[in-house]
Amino acid sequence: MSGTTPRGTIASPGSGEPQGEPAAGPAPAPGILGTPVTLVIVAATVLALALRLYQLSRPGFLLSVNEYDDGPYFGSAVRLVVQGAVPYRDFLIVQPPGITLLMTPVALLSKATGTAWGMAVGRILTSIAGAVSVALVGMLVRHRGLLATVIACGITAVYPDAIQADKTVLVESWLVLFCLLGALAVFEGDHVSARTRRLVWGGVAFGFAGAVEPWAIFPVLVIVAVTLRWPRRLGAYVGGVAAGFLVPVLPFAVPAPYKFYEATIVGQIGPRAGATRTSFWERVQDMTGLADVSRPSHLMDLAAAVAIIAVVFGCLGLAFLLTWRPPPALDAFAVGSAGLVVVAFLWPSQFHYHFAAFLAPFLAMAIALPVSALVSGLAQPSGGAAPGSGRALVQWGGACLAGLALLVMAVVQFGWESHNTPHMPLSVTTRARHLIPPGACLLADEVSFAIMTDRLVSDVPGCSLLLDSTGTNYALSHGRDPETGAARYPAVDAVWTYAFDHAQYVWLSKLNNHRVAWTPALRTYFQAHFTAIMRVSAGTLYRRAGLKPGT
Repeated sequence: MSGTTPRGTIASPGSGEPQGEPAAGPAPAPGILGTPVTLVIVAATVLALALRLYQLSRPGFLLSVNEYDDGPYFGSAVRLVVQGAVPYRDFLIVQPPGITLLMTPVALLSKATGTAWGMAVGRILTSIAGAVSVALVGMLVRHRGLLATVIACGITAVYPDAIQADKTVLVESWLVLFCLLGALAVFEGDHVSARTRRLVWGGVAFGFAGAVEPWAIFPVLVIVAVTLRWPRRLGAYVGGVAAGFLVPVLPFAVPAPYKFYEATIVGQIGPRAGATRTSFWERVQDMTGLADVSRPSHLMDLAAAVAIIAVVFGCLGLAFLLTWRPPPALDAFAVGSAGLVVVAFLWPSQFHYHFAAFLAPFLAMAIALPVSALVSGLAQPSGGAAPGSGRALVQWGGACLAGLALLVMAVVQFGWESHNTPHMPLSVTTRARHLIPPGACLLADEVSFAIMTDRLVSDVPGCSLLLDSTGTNYALSHGRDPETGAARYPAVDAVWTYAFDHAQYVWLSKLNNHRVAWTPALRTYFQAHFTAIMRVSAGTLYRRAGLKPGT
C-alpha cells in the first residue's frame, strides 16, 4: 500500500509513490473541522477525558493517597524545587529524571498551595495527558479513514489500565504522550518522513520519553529498523533521540554517576532476589483489556489474546494477498512496537497494572491499521460498481459496529470506577494534618502519606530526604528488599538508621515490613523512642517520645 487518497482510504495499486519509497509529503487533507474522522477524534478524546476526570471526582482520589509510586515521582520535583535537593546525588528515585522535570512547574506551584493540592494538579494534568494521547493516536491514523480512527481512538480511550494509570502521577501516561508526539513527527501518512527537521524533532520526543521511562526504547528500535534503508534519515532520527535523552539526563547523572546507576539500573531493572513472579494470566488479563472484568476465567483471557493475535496477523496476511504489497511503515511500527512491549511485559518477574497503559496506543493501532487495510482491500470497486461506494459502505458499517462495542466498554469502565475506592480515605489525611505540625520532620515508608498531608517539606535541620523506600532498598542492596536481606547491607542500614534518628513523627504503612529495612537494633530504637498516636487501616502514625503535641 503505497499511498493514501484525500479521503483517507488506501490507494489502488499503481497510484501514489513508487513501491518502497515514502511520499514526499502528507496526503492532501480535507477540511479540518466537521469531517466524520475529526468528529470521531474529538468525541473519543472527550470520552477519554470524561472517564479520567470522573475517576478523579470519586471521593478521595484527588486529595488523598491512592498509589505508592506517585509519591516518589511528584516528591522528587518538590525536593528539587522547594528544598534544592538533587535526585540521585541527595536522594534516590528509580526512574530517569524526566518525570521530575515534568512535575517541576507543579512542584513550584505547591510552594503556594501545599503539596496535597500540588499532587492534585499533577493528577489532573496526567489525566489530560492521557486524553490528549487519544487525539494523537487519531491524528496518526486519520488518513486511513473512519474505521481505523474509530478503532484506534476508541481502544485508547477506554482501555482500562490506561484509565487507571491516569488517576495519579505515574510515568506511563507521560511516556505514551511523548512517544506519540515523536511518532506524529516521524510519520507522514503511512511512511517515514523525508524531512530532516521532522525526524530530528521526532527523535527528540522519543528521547525525552526515554528520560521519563526507558521502555521508550521499544518503539525507538522499531523506527530504527524501518529507516535502515535511508541512512541519512536514520542518522537524523537517532541524533534527535540521543539529544532528547541526554540533555535532560546528564545534568542529574554527571554529579552522581554511580548513584544514578544504582537507582535507575540496579534499583529499577536489576534482578530481584527471591522475587515472586506475577501470574501469566494476570498479565494477559491486563494486556488484553479485561482488567475490569471480575474474575475472568483463564479460557476467557486466552480467547481474548488469541482473538487479538488472529485479527492483527490475519488481517495483515489477507491484506497482503489482496494487494501483493507489504504493510506500510506505520503498520510495521504499530505491530512491531506492540509485539516488543508484550514480550517485555511477559519476560521479567515484575508486572503491575499500570505497565499495560504503555501498550494501549500501540495495541490500538496494531488492531486498527491491519483491519482498515483489509477492509479497504476487500471493498475495492469491481465490475460496474461506482468507485468508492462499496468501500464507504464497509467503512461506515464497520465503524458503527466498532463504535458500539467501544461504548459498551466505556459503560463497563464507568461502572467499575463508580465502585472503586482510594488507598486511604480523605478523613485520614485530614486527621493526620492536625496531628503533625507544619515543618515537622515526618518519616513515612510510603511518602504519599507525607505529600497528601502537606508534611513532606520539613524545616527541622538534618531531616532525612528519603523518598522512595522500596527503590532505595533495591538500589543499595543489589535488588533486595527487607524480607530478602536488604538490612544486611551497611548502606541500607545507614539510610534507615539516620532517618529514624532524626524523625519527629513516623508514619508506617501496613506494608512497612516489606519497605523498612528493620534490624533488631533499629526496631528496639523505634519501640523505645516512638509512641502511636493514630491507628487506621492503612497504617499507624507515631510521635517521638517526649515531643509535645503540636511541636
